[in-house]
Amino acid sequence: MGFFLMSRPILFLKYCNPQFNPGTASFTLVNNVIGKLSGLARLLCTKGVSRHALNDIRQRDFNIRERPSFPNSVFAAGTAKRTAEYQKRRAEAALQEEEPDIPRKKKSLEPPDHPLTASEWKCLKMTSSNPDRFDIRMMTSMVANGTDINVAKSLLAYIAMDTGTLSYELLLRYLTLCVGGGHHLEVFDMYNIMKNQFKTLDTGACSLFIKGFSRTERWKEGLNILENIKRAIMPSPRNYGDLIAGAVLHRDSATAWALYAELMEKGLTPNQEIWQTLFQCGLSLQGHEDQLKSILLHLRDNQIYPKETLATAVKAWFESLPDQKWSGNWSTSDPRGVCQSCHAKLESIQLSQEEYAQLKGSVMREVIQGRDVFKKTTPEELESFKNFVKRKPSFDVVIDGLNVANIGIKGKQSQTLLAVVSELERQGLVILVLGRKHMQRTSRSWDRHDMILIQQKAHCFFTENISEDDPFLLYATLHSGNHCNFVSRDLMRDHKACLTECATRRLFFKWQRGHQLVLNSYIPGNRVRFQRILSYDTIVQTNGGSWHIPYDAIGEERCTYEVPQKWLCITRTN
Repeated sequence: MGFFLMSRPILFLKYCNPQFNPGTASFTLVNNVIGKLSGLARLLCTKGVSRHALNDIRQRDFNIRERPSFPNSVFAAGTAKRTAEYQKRRAEAALQEEEPDIPRKKKSLEPPDHPLTASEWKCLKMTSSNPDRFDIRMMTSMVANGTDINVAKSLLAYIAMDTGTLSYELLLRYLTLCVGGGHHLEVFDMYNIMKNQFKTLDTGACSLFIKGFSRTERWKEGLNILENIKRAIMPSPRNYGDLIAGAVLHRDSATAWALYAELMEKGLTPNQEIWQTLFQCGLSLQGHEDQLKSILLHLRDNQIYPKETLATAVKAWFESLPDQKWSGNWSTSDPRGVCQSCHAKLESIQLSQEEYAQLKGSVMREVIQGRDVFKKTTPEELESFKNFVKRKPSFDVVIDGLNVANIGIKGKQSQTLLAVVSELERQGLVILVLGRKHMQRTSRSWDRHDMILIQQKAHCFFTENISEDDPFLLYATLHSGNHCNFVSRDLMRDHKACLTECATRRLFFKWQRGHQLVLNSYIPGNRVRFQRILSYDTIVQTNGGSWHIPYDAIGEERCTYEVPQKWLCITRTN
């Protein structure tokens, strides 16, 4: 909003004079000192169909899950972080061998630990690398470090006297410091001045005032500010959350639930602090049992995993319900999907027939036949592959050949691929290997004899070298039926994003976790070991007499494609 033009900056602060003592003076904003604002694909199958004629109708439980496996799935929470940390340590070790440590200059300003005089601030500004932005950078650093409010006041006093102006940006950062530090009187002062001097406030200032007011006896004024925001834009979930927290703090559960209902009606996504506040409200103010349980069902329907703090509030609320005798325990699940606390069986990861049909149809329409599919292949190649799949028996496992071949740490790529194919063939599975034409040419990476053996053990289809094989892999796997797995390290995030419906994307992720075999690495001569495919679904679930809620443990970072490993088990005791 430009700048404040201050006609008499020396009156900006009561203590703002050449002899002021910033260590003892009290800061007061004065209204009257503020002025105006200014065949493309060659199809190769060297394996006869007759060998697998009896497998045309096949629904098989794979013994892959029972084979020795790595303890964690690629979808387990924390796997990506551990992998990234391992790679970072290796990179840092290599870097240290190449060059010595070089001291780096600190980019951010360090705020002083006590209020400064005008001359001290001037000296500090002149030694700054960017004097023109000194005030903004210094106040930003104060916000980041939670600096004492009196230090910030002394900076404002100096800027007011030195330039005669205080930018809106600077005051907004100062307001952020006040709200974050719980300095309610300063927040009230800023609100009175800015409301009087400006016709409207920007949404950033309004959000800060809502947050600041919600913690005080003036919390209801935040409702008026929310109405002002509605006239311009859609309020954020954070705005509603702050007001809900204020209502709960002041024991007004009716207003809290009315605000939550409005938030949901607008299609906004609540943050977890809102849910935590409402469950904590249920502890002190009885009632709203159905509404609180509907929150848990919302978590289920949207595959949302609560943080441990929210899970703790849920546990406390269940245990507080009078005469219902709920008991909560922190638990885990074994690989079979059995809760280690109550020994109940968790829901299966396998899709129902209806879910599978819905997912298959959506993937075929939006991924396989999507608008950009022919950027990855050609109509002739895709049609050739479809005809190929129709002529073959249903597959038990589909292998992304090039992806799997690149897993090997040592040896030829063909050797790694052959080892994987041999392990799956040993289990009696019908295998499809998707590859590219260059894999058939003898080279340093691709041994002709290895490729001949692979084509004897599995059905093979080789695409053009420029084609992307993921659509072929998804088509073959889904076409073969719900029993078919696929082998790849690719997490398919781009393809999942092509699905327009949120519910379908969640189905895809569920199907993926139950059907994707991952091989992290392979050394020739060692046994092929796949990561575990879990048999149970990681989702909020209930059978009426118990609730099982997967949650994110404190301190555990989880990528969006990972699922928690910890569970809250809530059962009704007799």
